[in-house]
Amino acid sequence: MSDMNYRRLGSSGLVVSVVGIGCNNFGRKLDAEGTREVVDAAFDAGITLFDTADIYGTPHGASEQCLGAALKGRRDEVVLATKFGMNMEGLNGNDFDARGSRRYIVRAVESSLRRLETDYIDLYQIHDPDPGTPIDETLAALDDLVRGGKVRYLGNSNFAGWQIADADWTARAGGLTPFVSAQNQYSLLHREVETEVVPACEQFGLGLLPFFPLDSGLLSGKYQRGVKPAAGTRLSLDRYQRWLDGADWDTIDALTAFGAERGHSLLDVAIAGLAARPAVASVIAGATTAEQVQANAAAGAWHLSADDVAALDKLLTTRR
Repeated sequence: MSDMNYRRLGSSGLVVSVVGIGCNNFGRKLDAEGTREVVDAAFDAGITLFDTADIYGTPHGASEQCLGAALKGRRDEVVLATKFGMNMEGLNGNDFDARGSRRYIVRAVESSLRRLETDYIDLYQIHDPDPGTPIDETLAALDDLVRGGKVRYLGNSNFAGWQIADADWTARAGGLTPFVSAQNQYSLLHREVETEVVPACEQFGLGLLPFFPLDSGLLSGKYQRGVKPAAGTRLSLDRYQRWLDGADWDTIDALTAFGAERGHSLLDVAIAGLAARPAVASVIAGATTAEQVQANAAAGAWHLSADDVAALDKLLTTRR
């Protein structure tokens, strides 16, 4: 039996694992076989949420294809999330830069369903706001997909707090299906969403799905101040050196010490610390190996006590 925990996604009836798999490496760093190994490890760890997007992979769509193949025979056991709305460079035809339009959404969802080899998507998310298309048109088109059974729940990604509020009011005023989730960049190093996005999620009942929780590896425990990264790690290339030099090492060191005092790694702190936030439903973490999946899942099994949360808040507040 796994130690994975599960939560409702916002105020919806959709239940997700506290740690999810970010699938942006599928069809890019990982081929079909590598994808299956990560998916198998996720099943073993009790992870149910798999988050991909039509734009992931090389070429675009490869992530959905690899994930769909890996889920054959067990599709109904997972929460399958994908996204639309970024530039597919003509793969869905000419989008006229209106990727929140009814015309485009109808094309995009059919393409994703085909690549994923499924007849429904559990969580369909708009990947980026479309400032040129009225949100009521986008929501009406998505509502049709829900009513038609092709999509079960709706989410947004990269929305500002006011856009979350506007979309919620528009949906409820128009009798349309509202968003139940918001996916935004969020880590213990980058907490900008706490200003407006987190309060909006709490006010309107959306579950927050943080992406980049390890901050491109800075919170993985693989890197140390002034130490050259090991060959083969993500940040070992020379082009990342300036970024490493400019990292907030004081906070990283403080978080490392916080974990060590409690018998946990920096990676544990990064994932469990986010999972302890009330608005967070599932922490989306990428993985390229079974070992990374296991480590991420184990991190999510750590329940911070009230005292731990207070100490972490104090640490972060003094370094804001």
